[in-house]
Amino acid sequence: MALYLKAAEVLDKVEQKKGAVKTLVYDSGFENIKQLYALVCETQKYSSVLQQIIESTRLLKETKLRLSLAKVLVYDLLFGRGVKCGGSWKAMMVKHRSRLQAALARIKVKQKVSRNEDLLPPSVQDKNAHSIPRYVRVNTLKTTVEDVIDYLKREGYSYQGTARRIEDLRHLSGKMFMGDVHLRDLLVFSAKMDFHNHYLYKAGHLILQDKASCLPAYLLDPPVGGHVIDACAAPGNKTSHLAAVMKNKGKLFAFDLDAKRLSTMSTLLLRAGVTCHQLANQDFLKVDPLAPEYKDVKHILLDPSCSGSGMVCLPDGGSEEQDGERLQALSAFQLHCLNHALRFPQLQRVVYSTCSIHSQENEEVVSACLEKNPGFRLVHLFPEWPERGHGPLTQCLRASTTETLTHGFFVAMLERQTTPSDGESLDIAPSAMDLATSAPTGGEEQQTQRPSSEISVEQPNFTTKKKRRNRKKHKKQES
Repeated sequence: MALYLKAAEVLDKVEQKKGAVKTLVYDSGFENIKQLYALVCETQKYSSVLQQIIESTRLLKETKLRLSLAKVLVYDLLFGRGVKCGGSWKAMMVKHRSRLQAALARIKVKQKVSRNEDLLPPSVQDKNAHSIPRYVRVNTLKTTVEDVIDYLKREGYSYQGTARRIEDLRHLSGKMFMGDVHLRDLLVFSAKMDFHNHYLYKAGHLILQDKASCLPAYLLDPPVGGHVIDACAAPGNKTSHLAAVMKNKGKLFAFDLDAKRLSTMSTLLLRAGVTCHQLANQDFLKVDPLAPEYKDVKHILLDPSCSGSGMVCLPDGGSEEQDGERLQALSAFQLHCLNHALRFPQLQRVVYSTCSIHSQENEEVVSACLEKNPGFRLVHLFPEWPERGHGPLTQCLRASTTETLTHGFFVAMLERQTTPSDGESLDIAPSAMDLATSAPTGGEEQQTQRPSSEISVEQPNFTTKKKRRNRKKHKKQES
């Protein structure tokens, strides 16, 4: 019963454009975030169909339910796995089941379709046509990729080897799975695979995390033993990924303003075996960059609140698409956070990421930040990644259901210039991020590869010029 009440509450706010599904779900304080998120997303996708069914059967008049609550109940009854609660609500829905099913059948006949999915708006169907595989990140703080593969094979899963291209991931079904084409610690399963009740997930050996969401920590690649900040940390998947890259050594400062989200995050990190973190219920914008405890911070991951328009469950790119005022407020906040991150005196690199498809929250924020902070340059990330930032910021990455089989995402990395020069962009690819290599292992093991800040950039041949001047001077003396 609590699930449906909370889902109805979140759905109300989403449809009133008071926030993105992801943000509202994590802010709800509900214990089972995944279950709530799935129910709200699926109900919202079928919202117009559900409203037709409810109106044609006069369900609200006969039951006195609120529209949003009726939607989530009818969705689970007709499209989901059945109403999960007991008591009066379940009895009520069972009583009206035949009439509701008949109304759904009439809508299908009228629209000349046979499947429920065909009732969805075209924009939602387009997204569903590019279903996202189930990505599972192996938590290397507790196990290895090889051990997880062996464990799953003993359970009857069929390992297909490492994918050679993104297209290989489209054809997974049943218990088939593959290693990801780009990230070594990522395993890929069919979209219908569910690990929430699996032992390896409950024991913290596996992290359920979309591939695009794995990019920020992977690309930031902080060294083992380094001091790192995760500026807007909850719900914590990126934080645990950073800790894995750092091998649980050094200091990982994680901030979030919401106490409930931070509490959920603490549980997640405990399960993942993270010990190098220091959680703080604090607004990152109020963190003093000059405080002694942050004097050695050289890497920051900044994934601030955004519209969430890249999340697949949001139709038409998210309910915020037409809300210019909200996007403007979000981009102003994001720019403020990014400018603040660059104030840390020893900072070398910051990764900025969003799960938004809007340039206003992505390229425009980065451009404005670079204009205000000429001491930083863009790093050219993943040269072989198929989807780039909108021009001219093609050094950045984008992700989407069509090109990368992930949620919509954006990643940019800003690096401090050691020798600033007339606004040139740093158009290089850090060797530690080469697609042909395995996942980053941190500073202690980067013996054969230098970070991009150490890669030599061609400079004018001042030695040759000096020799020419000396020859001219010598000839003048001889004459």
